[in-house]
Amino acid sequence: MNKKPTKKLIVFTILAAALILVSIFADRLCPYNPYAQDLSLSYNAPSAEHLMGTDTYGRDMFSRIIIGARASILSTLALVAIITMFGTAVGVICGYFGGRVDSVVMRISDLFLAFPGLVFALAVAALLGGGIINAVFALAVISWPKYSRVARSQTLSVKALSFIQAARLAGDSPVQIIVRHILPNILGPILVTSMLDIGTMMMELAGLSFLGLGAQPPIAEWGSMMSNGRSMLQTYPWVVLSPGFAIFVSVVIFNLLGDTVRDYLDPK
Repeated sequence: MNKKPTKKLIVFTILAAALILVSIFADRLCPYNPYAQDLSLSYNAPSAEHLMGTDTYGRDMFSRIIIGARASILSTLALVAIITMFGTAVGVICGYFGGRVDSVVMRISDLFLAFPGLVFALAVAALLGGGIINAVFALAVISWPKYSRVARSQTLSVKALSFIQAARLAGDSPVQIIVRHILPNILGPILVTSMLDIGTMMMELAGLSFLGLGAQPPIAEWGSMMSNGRSMLQTYPWVVLSPGFAIFVSVVIFNLLGDTVRDYLDPK
């Protein structure tokens, strides 16, 4: 095994873990109350006292970026976990049992894949109303088919191998075969897909919040923070650039981690 992917994997895993820890302990890491308003401090430029300046209501932007990580990063991870587990379960069931269930579910997934993903998510989120939970649900509704496709194709490949036939002859039930033999052999591609999807889901979740269909005030979320400050881009750019930079850094770290995991699992 090449040592370079291993070192990169360690570095990017540490960076991703740091982002997650910041999200979990955000309320303890904020130097100021991210929701405390002081109009006398409105639009202060970045300084030693306020590293990323202040916003319209005099709130410390650095504190709001930190607390906003909780909604942006943890919601994204929850979304990816949901679509990974649901899509994988559907794909494995369809691939192993086949038949009418397989045909019906695959046609349903084709229907979802036929629509532009973000446009479909906008429609679902608009029907459900604003809120971070509704935004996560809207993206989950349109994002699971890719995982079901990957899991189904991998299951069909593994199911044809001789050790699966041996497990059947040994008396293993379908559930035992799926849990003991199929899932461990298909987790690699699914893990890579989910890791590479974190950055995409983060941007789409921020996009819904930017359009007013995600996180609602007073919750601090990077996409909604960019939306609230977009009219001040030319006069007070730090109000928009600070959450934009946070999204950029987080997406780059998770994308590089996903690429490194793919290289580590398949060096060729």
